[in-house]
Amino acid sequence: MGEELLFVEQVGLYSVIGVSVIALIYAVLLARQIFKEPTGSGKVKEIWGAIKAGANAYLKTQLRSIVIFIGVLGIFLYLSAVLTNYPFSITIGRVGAFLMGSFFSAMVGFIGMNMAVQGNIRVSEASKKGFREALKIAYRTGTITGMLTDGLGLLGGTLIFLIFLRDAPEVLLGFGFGGTLLALFMRVGGGIYTKAADVGADLVGKVERGIPEDDPRNAAVVADLVGDNVGDCAGMAADIFESYEVTMVSALLLGLAITPFDYKWIIFPLIARGIGVVSTIIGTYAVSLWPNRITRGDAFKAMDLSYDVSSVISGVSLFLLAIFYVQDIRVFLATTMGIILAISFNKLANYFTSPNRRPTIRVAESSKTGSATVLLRGLSLGFESTVWTALVIALTIVVSVIVWTGAGVTFAMYGVALASIGMLTHTGNNVAMDTFGPIADNANGIAEMAGQEKASRKILADLDSSGNTTKAVTKAIAIASAVLAAVSLFSAFTESVPGLKLDIAADPLVFVGLLIGAALPFLFSFISIRAVSRAAEKIIEEVREQFRLPGVMEGTKLPDYARVVTICTSAAQRELAGLAVIAILTPLVVGTLLESAAWGGFLAGVILTGQLLAVFMANAGGSWDNAKKKVEDGYFGGKGSEQHKATVVCDTVGDPLKDTAGPALNPMIKVINLVSLLFAPVILQLKEIAVFEIPNTAIRIPVVSAIVSAVLLVIIGGAIMYSKREKTNYNEVAK
Repeated sequence: MGEELLFVEQVGLYSVIGVSVIALIYAVLLARQIFKEPTGSGKVKEIWGAIKAGANAYLKTQLRSIVIFIGVLGIFLYLSAVLTNYPFSITIGRVGAFLMGSFFSAMVGFIGMNMAVQGNIRVSEASKKGFREALKIAYRTGTITGMLTDGLGLLGGTLIFLIFLRDAPEVLLGFGFGGTLLALFMRVGGGIYTKAADVGADLVGKVERGIPEDDPRNAAVVADLVGDNVGDCAGMAADIFESYEVTMVSALLLGLAITPFDYKWIIFPLIARGIGVVSTIIGTYAVSLWPNRITRGDAFKAMDLSYDVSSVISGVSLFLLAIFYVQDIRVFLATTMGIILAISFNKLANYFTSPNRRPTIRVAESSKTGSATVLLRGLSLGFESTVWTALVIALTIVVSVIVWTGAGVTFAMYGVALASIGMLTHTGNNVAMDTFGPIADNANGIAEMAGQEKASRKILADLDSSGNTTKAVTKAIAIASAVLAAVSLFSAFTESVPGLKLDIAADPLVFVGLLIGAALPFLFSFISIRAVSRAAEKIIEEVREQFRLPGVMEGTKLPDYARVVTICTSAAQRELAGLAVIAILTPLVVGTLLESAAWGGFLAGVILTGQLLAVFMANAGGSWDNAKKKVEDGYFGGKGSEQHKATVVCDTVGDPLKDTAGPALNPMIKVINLVSLLFAPVILQLKEIAVFEIPNTAIRIPVVSAIVSAVLLVIIGGAIMYSKREKTNYNEVAK
């Protein structure tokens, strides 16, 4: 290694490993702080115990089902590398990296979720001491997950590079694929679970019975609180972890494409990530230290200010790194553009979804005329926000191209990859902000179920409202990073396929691929939203039935919380396999049936509509949620009014959009691009086996490829038909 890496580069890389270890140590220290905080006693402890048991039971069930899937894919990954004559070291390395990426992603989700569960009861208790104390515990608990994401992602990527050097990008594809696949499972499964419970609890409890959100008489309320942890904590943590990995993979792939013998293009992104970890530690610790006169009791403002502090530290450090190591100011400009993009998304998401900003206030105000106008206002807000988001992403790509003018397309795409590196430089901040949301939501629910005093409930309600905004912000950042990473991976795909040229005018099949790719996010969303609807129907029936039991509505007898938890768990597990099959096999079918250029068009279509649809669903759903909270704060009629019921109905419509279908599109986009990159060599070889040529025509039919595509189409068709089934007896599973 010493003959190929400069001494300063070796020092830099080992320093990055040291920083990743520091991130993990910081997570441990924060966890020890959290465990020292009081948890309360009595009814609070009972409610918390039920949430903890339900969350762990679900996640363990899901991980058991995923293990088999991961094992099968690991075998196929090994065989694909063998068939394309990769060296044995790369073949084994890729499979090992795939398993490591899967394991790290699972660890981030599992540990992060459990820490969130440990934090929520402590936040509920801390609210009795005041706003700042509750904010500190909630945010620092979320920071633990952020530091795990930073530390494990950076440690894995850097170790792989040190071991494989110029072959590292090939191995890192496996690392990224493992993390992405786990994120797809955890995001979709957790999203179906949490929103089925949420919709069922709200429609029966708030609308039909007129009782508070987290009333203990509601049989679905514990499942709803469990869902916050398995969907928003475990699912989002795995989602951002895989974004962290994949953006690193794309930067290293394109850095290697620039020159295989100058490591500065590959090492710069790794050191940039190390700088981000240090600045994140400083920023996250400062959140609860801002004076009240600056934040004025606004939790989001405190987090946003700390994010800006981290950004300034990173910006200055990246400038020095670009000048003294890479000796090219363009890498600083490209990476900083990504940081600016993340800050812009913070501001945009806050503007469109905050209950204190004009757009969402107008959505809440429209409740005076019924649920239809609330829906229309929210839809229009979602469409508008999508336009601005797309323009900001487009501007980032344009600036990257301008910065690298004259250097060639590969440098321009490398600049886009650096922008994605910059955007997730503060992944610790992003994950902390996101995890803060469900922690505050759970704390608020526990306090309401336990009948805590009004002063602490008001603090928790304010934190919960800020949590909705932070979740919208991090979803927007996750979506944008998915797009930038996918654009970079798409460029790597075009590099790996010989003679690939996308020209719609010259080849109409490119347009066919574009159409299929553009339709896929809609198919994915249809299946996931339908799954939530189907499970929610069962939960609504169950909650109604339990309300009819003597003593439940009167509060003298507790409902059967465990039964609803079991129904939610079963519903989420039943839908996972079909969605994973569609995401993994569809790009292979397109690759075997159509030419390479059409395959490229397919990937472009997935990226384009996936991004637009995900932003629309996240922001429309977020505005409906916070419009409901605005009414619950006493505006436009207050709790129990007709206006309140209208916003609750619209919130239940937005729930599966913002927390299931929208977020699931992020890992879907990257799974499709990584599958295409990993299996493109095998697909191209299949097309050359047993080719049948029709006499007197130019038509060539690759027989083996046609058989493979036919089998895959049957499997995909079966998965789609399974998702459209109308009757699913979850009650049988619950017995």
